[in-house]
Amino acid sequence: MRDHCGLPVDIQQSPVTNFCFLGTEVLHMNDRIRFITHQGKQILLVDFSHCSDVESEGTSRAVPEIVTNHPHGSVLILSDFTGAFFNPEAIRALKETAVFDKPHVRKSALVGTDSLPPEFAENLRTFSRREFPVFKTREEALAWLVKD
Repeated sequence: MRDHCGLPVDIQQSPVTNFCFLGTEVLHMNDRIRFITHQGKQILLVDFSHCSDVESEGTSRAVPEIVTNHPHGSVLILSDFTGAFFNPEAIRALKETAVFDKPHVRKSALVGTDSLPPEFAENLRTFSRREFPVFKTREEALAWLVKD
């Protein structure tokens, strides 16, 4: 029997649709977590936009599989929270991910946090001991991420 990725059912599958792993090998990514190129630099886009709380949790838990496969201090991340929902479990997953992948991240930027509680970004920063500047648009965030 095979799953929706065409893999045997005994292979671990993340909760994010179409995102499958064999150990730490990423077999393929979905539209929620993907690398984009901006001004010649690779940026990991983590797109929480319009996710349910369950989808937000699954997306958060899938990020370390990608980030930890890159050298320390090398990954640029843009997270878009536009219209996303987070329950306590999804928030916990996001905080844990922010701590776990910290050594591999060079810079992170957030957009679309208007629908989240005002203390969201501050709590994430305090818990993970990372900086998470918030931008109004993806374009502003991308410009800041690629700036040295």
